[in-house]
Parts: sequence; C-alpha cells; structure tokens
Amino acid sequence: QVQLLESGGGSVQPGGSLRLSCAVSGRISQVNAMGWYRQAPGGQRELIAGISGGGTTNYADSVKGRFTISRNIVNYALYLQMDSLKPEDTGTYYCYLNDGGPVPFESWGQGTQVTVSS
Repeated sequence: QVQLLESGGGSVQPGGSLRLSCAVSGRISQVNAMGWYRQAPGGQRELIAGISGGGTTNYADSVKGRFTISRNIVNYALYLQMDSLKPEDTGTYYCYLNDGGPVPFESWGQGTQVTVSS
C-alpha cells in the first residue's frame, strides 16, 4: 500500500517562502501524475500544481510564477517551492499520486497546513 506523507507547512508572513515535501513509501508501478492540491478554509480542494509521468508541469493561474513543483524520479518524492506567499494561499496542502500500472490507484497524503498572515 502506497503512503504519502507531507511536511514543510507552517506559518509565514506575506511575501515569504515555504517548501513543501511529500515522501512516498510503498510499491509504485507507473506514475501517471502527481500533484499538490489546496483546500482553503470552507472551500473545496483544488489542484494548484501538477506534474505528469513524463515531467510536464501545470499550475493554477493563482500560483503561476510563484510556485514551482518538482520531483525526485528515483524515490518519487514530490516538492512544492512556494515564493511570494499571499494570505489567500492559506489552506491545507495535500499531495496526490495517480498510478496507472496493472492495478491503477490513487493515493492522498494527510495534508499539511500553510498559514500566510501578518
């Protein structure tokens, strides 16, 4: 069973930076995609940054130019560098993995809290 574990969340002032990490354990067959989702208080979970199995990245308009997603292709670790943080970036950030191998599955982390406030 694949498990995802996020870390790196915390509280930061507007304009600051944080780097989120997602450690992956378990057997991976074929990664279709991985990504970071954000759920603001009272809001729905939304995709803010994704990376395909081939390495193509995509970003929500709200974070383009400020956030950078990256990965380690050896151990499948996923990262999110967040710069120029704004109060509206506040929320719980979740790591996501989609495996398209012989037995396809999806996996989610438990989330890490990011608070941007002065």
